[in-house]
Amino acid sequence: MRFSDLTQRIAGDGAAAWNIHYRALERQARGDDILLLSVGDPDFDTPQPIVQAAVDSLLSGSTHYADVRGKLALRQRIATWHNQRSGQAVGADQVTVLAGAQCALYCVVQCLLNPGDEVIVAEPMYVTYEAVFGACGARVIPVPVRSENGFRIRAEDVAAAITPRTRALALNSPHNPSGASLPRGTWSALAELCIAHDLWMISDEVYSELLFEGEHISPASLPGMAERTATINSLSKSHAMTGWRVGWVVGSKELAGHLENLALCMLYGSPDFIQDAACVALEARLPELAAMREAYRQRRDLVCASLEGCPGLRALKPDGGMFVMVDIRATGLSAQDFADRLLDDHGVSVLAGEAFGPSAAGHIRLGLVLGSEPLTEACRRIALCAAELIEQRKPGE
Repeated sequence: MRFSDLTQRIAGDGAAAWNIHYRALERQARGDDILLLSVGDPDFDTPQPIVQAAVDSLLSGSTHYADVRGKLALRQRIATWHNQRSGQAVGADQVTVLAGAQCALYCVVQCLLNPGDEVIVAEPMYVTYEAVFGACGARVIPVPVRSENGFRIRAEDVAAAITPRTRALALNSPHNPSGASLPRGTWSALAELCIAHDLWMISDEVYSELLFEGEHISPASLPGMAERTATINSLSKSHAMTGWRVGWVVGSKELAGHLENLALCMLYGSPDFIQDAACVALEARLPELAAMREAYRQRRDLVCASLEGCPGLRALKPDGGMFVMVDIRATGLSAQDFADRLLDDHGVSVLAGEAFGPSAAGHIRLGLVLGSEPLTEACRRIALCAAELIEQRKPGE
């Protein structure tokens, strides 16, 4: 039987990137000693008040159709939360609640881009980006960002990539996979490009609450950017709620209307009891949030300190997020070969940098998703794997 062209556009390297993670899960299920650092799923439990709010909502009968846009109470809380963090004044009618940031990104792209439109993306990029843009027939124009520059995009490189077909920039800060954040000067220069060339800005800010150094800049708050920016965020990382699938888009009222129409024919609203829990997540005083952020910072520092000076390895200290990129080029292996060997011989699962784009070749991405003791052990095994490879490369042996 024949399938649509869409099936080809959403397949490829991005989908295959998770194969090593699935292989690690299979080994772990068989009882092998596997340390999983290959996926950004927090090891923390969702704070109890949020869970209890969902339970209470279920028990009260909130199991019916919900507002397709997201219930008003939640959209109001998101608007307030966004304003407090970005300085951009928005109303509930500019917010659309969707099933996580992944769904939000997909919906935004479907509403902004046509087949053949070009979208400029910093490369390396999150592994699903290419498929999401491909789903609507848009063409991804990667702008390479190098580890030697801290994986930060430069406005002059973006300017050089703009063509008459360019329709949008899609950026996330802190960046996945590198954790690099963009300073205000870079955002201002990018905003000027958007205004000059009449471009959309798709701003993925899911790691904004996990920034350890610097200040988070939401580009929609910059002069002239509010009407041309779609800001995507979620509770997945900041509140350890990956499985709840709560995300949203903040944009113009017109964009919100188009997103509502798309949600009507696709999602038909997020579950009401989950939205009630999300209201508590955004309103309650939850000391767990600061504790989680501090734990990620400590884990970042632990990984960087543990790998410092290890032969064949160079850890790149991120500004934020929940990952550390490690340069393994001195071992002589590609990142994929290193990752395969690391899993096969040492029981540690990481993602190869090539999964995110050629600019991350020779790097692995490890998640800060284990406590200090297993994370220390994972670093020991990574260092051992690299040392073995270095030893094998000695001349005359």
